[in-house]
Amino acid sequence: MSAWFLIPIIFIVSLILTRMLRLYALNHSLIDIPNLRSSHSIPTPRGGGVAIVVSFLMLLPLLSYYGYLPWGQAVGLVGSGGAVALIGFLDDHGHIAARWRLLGHFMAAIWALYWVASLPSLVFFGFELNFGILSYFFGALYVVWMLNLYNFMDGIDGLASVEAITVCLSAAVLYFFGGVEQLIWAPLFLAFAVSGFLYWNFPPAKIFMGDAGSGFLGVILATLSLQAAALSPKFFWVWVILLGVFIVDATFTLIRRLIRGDKVYEAHRSHAYQFASRRIGKHLYVTLGVAAINIIWLLPLAYLVAVEYLDGVLALVIAYSPLILIASKYNAGGVEVNS
Repeated sequence: MSAWFLIPIIFIVSLILTRMLRLYALNHSLIDIPNLRSSHSIPTPRGGGVAIVVSFLMLLPLLSYYGYLPWGQAVGLVGSGGAVALIGFLDDHGHIAARWRLLGHFMAAIWALYWVASLPSLVFFGFELNFGILSYFFGALYVVWMLNLYNFMDGIDGLASVEAITVCLSAAVLYFFGGVEQLIWAPLFLAFAVSGFLYWNFPPAKIFMGDAGSGFLGVILATLSLQAAALSPKFFWVWVILLGVFIVDATFTLIRRLIRGDKVYEAHRSHAYQFASRRIGKHLYVTLGVAAINIIWLLPLAYLVAVEYLDGVLALVIAYSPLILIASKYNAGGVEVNS
């Protein structure tokens, strides 16, 4: 049976569930109140990302049932994604110490690596680098960084949602051209789960994603990238290129704040996208700008890697160079000036 009929179902479930979560948040005062570290100015319900988690994880096993996804990989995605979402949900409703959150994140990463795939051999300009047993160590670091940077980048209306949708749809298209069509379904499911939420999160947002949703997206996207790379190592570079806006902004900001001696675990609003939204005055333009970069700049470069017209590392350097310049232009990691 074709999995196409599940696509509208996952969208509708996410759409309706987000509305229910919004009403629940309003009725129980689960509201994000603006403060000096916020990028928004209007009190807004939070926790809507749970709709993405539930709609995706609820229907994902059907891909295995119909033979589109190995059961072990489904177990890995459900276990790691569910654990990270639960940690984020509890943190959204109270507070979990950073050390316990990090421990939970690493346990989820190890679960994903065990069931889905560890960091594969990578090709650098024609030379293969095999990490051996260290692939699990570096793979865990990669997964944990991806889930946390996604959390960092969820700071303005619609941004994290649009990033996930454009990256997942791009990956699905490139799977077709790159000869791994069997992997198309999981990113398609995730894209439509996020699309249902985006209806309520599009600028101006009526509900925020929360840590449960952003962390979940980060760990699932990282795991999907390793899943693809296990079949064909070039797809690791494809995913890292597609996720370039988030990776560059978050990493550039973190490094600059570390050098300055800031407490990097404290909330801030010094990412390039946050400076840009304040300078431009609207979240919408920044969110649409990121979508445009993903489709017009990063997707074509990732395509050249997928069809083996361009070396993955070279394409990565080409893709990231203007992104680094943009991050610098918008003062990513710079000192915040409260107005």
